[in-house]
Amino acid sequence: MAEQRRDGRDARGVREGVPAGEAWGRRARPEEALAWEVLVATARRTVQDALVVGTSGNVSVRVGDTVLVTPTGVPYDRLTPDDVVGVDLDGRQVLGSLLPTSELPMHLAVYTTTDAHAVVHTHAVHATAVSTLVTELPTIHYMAAALGGPVRVAPYATYGTAELAENMLRALADRSGCLLRNHGTITHGATLDQAYDRTAQLEWMCRLWLTASSVPGLNPTLLSAEQMAEAGERLRGYGQP
Repeated sequence: MAEQRRDGRDARGVREGVPAGEAWGRRARPEEALAWEVLVATARRTVQDALVVGTSGNVSVRVGDTVLVTPTGVPYDRLTPDDVVGVDLDGRQVLGSLLPTSELPMHLAVYTTTDAHAVVHTHAVHATAVSTLVTELPTIHYMAAALGGPVRVAPYATYGTAELAENMLRALADRSGCLLRNHGTITHGATLDQAYDRTAQLEWMCRLWLTASSVPGLNPTLLSAEQMAEAGERLRGYGQP
């Protein structure tokens, strides 16, 4: 989640004594400023597409050894180019006067263990509902192969903790997305567009399974491991070269 603030911040999460818009460390480089614009647009899209409510969820993108991330407690429609927030791979803030999301440990865990360059975390309704029911999303659709295979559910842990990040990493092994029990989703990708598309697909698959499972007296047909493997092979060549 992103709505919590730490001590020493005002209502927008700005550090005491640091004027809004003034860099905490250095100034943003041109490539970071451009990436921040895309990040803000992606964060706003999660609200527009009802994947989050209010300031829940968070988005990040890696530019070199800097991770740009949405700040805690600030509605996305209020973010401006001057609100850029960036940390290094150890979590030390190098850009911005706003406090990074409380879910920073999850984002950093992804970047330090994979080759991902973007992470999207949401509280999508159907995906969160599924996370409370199963330990793995049933293979209701072959698009699960686009995430690396059957989507696992990470055991519950308090938001913003190292325990949650560790649980997430185990569920993400050989995957680009997972569910977080009683919490939401997290996906990663080479770009923000790819990470976001994976989040949207995951929410859609969860909604599909819930819909099919709700028909009285009938159980949805699931795909076998062999069918999933075949789909995965075909998806590797999907799209334009």
